[in-house]
Amino acid sequence: MSAREGSLEAPTRHPLDWQNPAFYDEKSCFDEMERIFDICHGCRRCVSLCGSFPTLFDLVDEGTTGEVDGVDKKDYWKVVDQCYLCDVCYLTKCPYVPPHPWNLDFPHTMLRAKAIQFKQGTPTKFRDVTLSNTAANGKLASIPIVVQTVNALSKSKAARSLGEKVIGVHKDAWVPEFTSKVFEKKAKKSAPLPVRHGERSKGKVAIYTTCYVNWNEPGIGHDLIKVLQHNEIPYLVVEKQACCGMPKLELGDLDSVADLARQNLPQLAALAREGYAIVTPIPSCTLMFKQEIPLMFPNDADAQAVKAAMCDPFEYFQLRHKDGLLKTDFKEGLGNVSYHIACHLRVQNVGQKTRETLEMIPNTAVNTVERCSGHAGTWGVKKEFHEMAMKIGRPVFRQMAEHPKANNGQGGDPDHVASDCQLAAHHIEQGMAGKADGKVAHPLSLLAQAYGL
Repeated sequence: MSAREGSLEAPTRHPLDWQNPAFYDEKSCFDEMERIFDICHGCRRCVSLCGSFPTLFDLVDEGTTGEVDGVDKKDYWKVVDQCYLCDVCYLTKCPYVPPHPWNLDFPHTMLRAKAIQFKQGTPTKFRDVTLSNTAANGKLASIPIVVQTVNALSKSKAARSLGEKVIGVHKDAWVPEFTSKVFEKKAKKSAPLPVRHGERSKGKVAIYTTCYVNWNEPGIGHDLIKVLQHNEIPYLVVEKQACCGMPKLELGDLDSVADLARQNLPQLAALAREGYAIVTPIPSCTLMFKQEIPLMFPNDADAQAVKAAMCDPFEYFQLRHKDGLLKTDFKEGLGNVSYHIACHLRVQNVGQKTRETLEMIPNTAVNTVERCSGHAGTWGVKKEFHEMAMKIGRPVFRQMAEHPKANNGQGGDPDHVASDCQLAAHHIEQGMAGKADGKVAHPLSLLAQAYGL
């Protein structure tokens, strides 16, 4: 009997068997890629998502047979290199993911290939490892004397051209500034507020800062604290936290992901068991603790405890709202907001909680764009991928620039440009070519502004 076409069940995920030596067997991995690529070739539903699928389909169409068996297996790496593990194909497009019997997991097969590739070594390994050391880079670049030099070099055309040749970071790609006012050192301590648990929400919050908020834009973290304080929610900032591991995961450096998890999990699990909701201002970090680390350590009680406690800030705020515990005494409307839903938030399957929260604010119209921006963490700044990152983002740039409520409903420039992923927001800002200058703000900052904080 033939397998049914598509699946109506919710996608499920198998644990990642990364500690099994067979996981790193190249032939076995290529055999699985061939099986999956053949299914993808017959479907082609994901052709518009990223560069992996057009690359695959071009290889098939230009091959000797017009089928996957006509593609040189060495060219499989071209498909792997275009995947930045956004997970959108798995959770929003593919009809053949588990529990469908075809058991297709494209992103985790790409992750397996990246893990093999990482162990073998690549010509760009030094660059890739350096970019993925986000915490180490932040600690070094945020030293008061160093930070000014680093930020000045990031704006110098000569320095960026040299950096492209020597390091491999595209000279035109947006790169973040660093700050000497590190969030975890400057964060205001919580007042001794009473803990008010709701039916759906926990009454106290632990803030997992994320590398980006800590070293690059601490204002996002301070705005989160302002919102928590305004809503009389006691909080703490997680101490001595390490990187979530997402930059390492994207490389296939699973040993480093595991090392970082071992640093983070004990203290995060202790907070989870003490009844804290753990929130992270960047969706990629939330996804790591909700999905990737629990799949790497399916039998680890700490990993599962953290998974249960981890949530996106706006997911948490909406739970508080349903419990009648979120204040709605907004002082300022935001006007026309073009809001981009980050891929790593979309695949958490929590709905559009940021949009729902912003739409609670009077005199605010939210133009929601649900498509990949193309930035994808460190992938979009690399010289071999930046132009593709901009190409993927073009539909987003166009939609974000045309707010339908602007100019009395005629359409036009938004008042604010926002994404839960601040990296994506700045990538979009670059792609909007001046139309978003001075308008980019994280949704948490917009919420704090609406409260008048």
